[in-house]
Amino acid sequence: MMHGVGRLFSKLYQRVMGWSRHPRATGYLAALSFSESSFFPIPPDVMLAPMCLARPQRAYWLALVTTVSSVLGGLLGYFIGLWAMEMVLPWLLESQYAQAYGLAQQWFADYGVWAVLLAGFSPIPYKVFTIAAGAASMALFPFILASILGRGGRFFLVAALMKWGGAPMEQWLARWADRLGWVLVGLVVIGLLTLTR
Repeated sequence: MMHGVGRLFSKLYQRVMGWSRHPRATGYLAALSFSESSFFPIPPDVMLAPMCLARPQRAYWLALVTTVSSVLGGLLGYFIGLWAMEMVLPWLLESQYAQAYGLAQQWFADYGVWAVLLAGFSPIPYKVFTIAAGAASMALFPFILASILGRGGRFFLVAALMKWGGAPMEQWLARWADRLGWVLVGLVVIGLLTLTR
């Protein structure tokens, strides 16, 4: 039983690698990127990284698809915040994103539009920032520009690392997926405990 649980991440990694080689994988990646920026909880990196490993010659194209889809999804989140915040806010404040939303508001107060760019690299879900930006009636053009820079910077960095690593990186990730996965879980738990103090 413990052995099966311990191998959770390597099994998930192998499954995602299988999906990444599907003929329609690019479409799935675009759909995931779009939805993650406005409502879906899973970040596109989980598909982008193995897809870049599986097809390194298309790594930067995949990063571009991910970036464009993410920014378009971010626009949906922005307009949700702009036009439907009264309807969304009660759910948001009762959800797991309540503290993240408060932090996003603080970042906007402290850094303005730069908060959107920082959000591209932060562990805080990007959808929280897109909705908060709309709720704050942030100017649309700076929002789009910061989204392109922040999300594009993140996804092209992932693509570059995977392209550089190639097959040895894939083998290394397959070997270390479980250890890395549990370390990530530990870091998330520590982060949540820190935020809730």
